[in-house]
Amino acid sequence: MNTYLLFKSLHLIAVISWMAGLLYLPRIFVYHSQNNTQPIISEVFKVMEKKLFYYIMTPAMILSWIFGLILIHEIGFDKLGQKWMILKLIFVVLLTLYHLYLGKILGQFKLDSNKHSHKFYRYINEIPTLLLILIIFVVIFKPI
Repeated sequence: MNTYLLFKSLHLIAVISWMAGLLYLPRIFVYHSQNNTQPIISEVFKVMEKKLFYYIMTPAMILSWIFGLILIHEIGFDKLGQKWMILKLIFVVLLTLYHLYLGKILGQFKLDSNKHSHKFYRYINEIPTLLLILIIFVVIFKPI
């Protein structure tokens, strides 16, 4: 069995799962911020947000990093010096920071101290999409 292709497949599965969460959690925040004054609905959103973040998104992020690092090991650490790889890693670090920022917002909702409007969450929901597009083009075309 080709271990490189196995780890590449596992990496892609983890990334797709992580991205699904990164795109969905801010949408939940949109609806939560619009219904924050209704305690029963707010509690339902809190459970949804917590389960998505801790049981799906965070494990998927960790697995994305693990399988990504294994892939770097498989192709050789000398590839880390290539500009396309540096760009990809910068974009992935930005996605990771975005993930952590969503965790911070999750904590604010948990404490009923949301500071943002639903429009804010609609705007930040575009961040992972833009980063995903950049990552895909950099990896596929290796333009630099």
